[in-house]
Amino acid sequence: MTVHKVGYLIGSLAKGSINRKLAKALVQLAPPELEMSEVSFKDLPLYSYDYDTDFPPSARAFKDALAAVEAVLFITPEYNRSIPGGLKNAIDWASRPYGKNSFTRKPSAVIGTSPGAIGTAVAQQSLRSVLSFCNSPQMNAPEAYIRFTPGLISDDGEVSNEETEDFLRNYMTEFHTFIARVLSVLPPDA
Repeated sequence: MTVHKVGYLIGSLAKGSINRKLAKALVQLAPPELEMSEVSFKDLPLYSYDYDTDFPPSARAFKDALAAVEAVLFITPEYNRSIPGGLKNAIDWASRPYGKNSFTRKPSAVIGTSPGAIGTAVAQQSLRSVLSFCNSPQMNAPEAYIRFTPGLISDDGEVSNEETEDFLRNYMTEFHTFIARVLSVLPPDA
């Protein structure tokens, strides 16, 4: 059994974020072939190319954490019909300096939850555009726009709705299949 290391980025910095709850559920529902670890970006300063010749320690640690994983899962809320500024800032750090893009050829997937009826659909499309520019192969199906209702996911990541739980388990199984497929044609060491 080949185990793939997957880093996940939670777009919201809020401790009580519903997307943090979703992340906990996804970690629990992931197949055993996926070793999941959060890649935090809460300590990053705002990106400026002035740092390109000498990244601050928090940015070096962030880039090192991304280098240690084979794939990335983005779990994002929707802020003003786009991704949160903190997540965009993290992506900017990861893609710099020029020629050192942490997402190049690294499989990724996007998911998110919101109380709204379209469950982060617009934010996910915005994020997909950024990831395309970053040359990250993206899992395009199944799409996952989760409408969050009170009690859907506990603070511990337990999903109360069986249909939603099955969907999220299948999503993670599909992500595993996608990672294996991408890495078979785009090995990380190539």
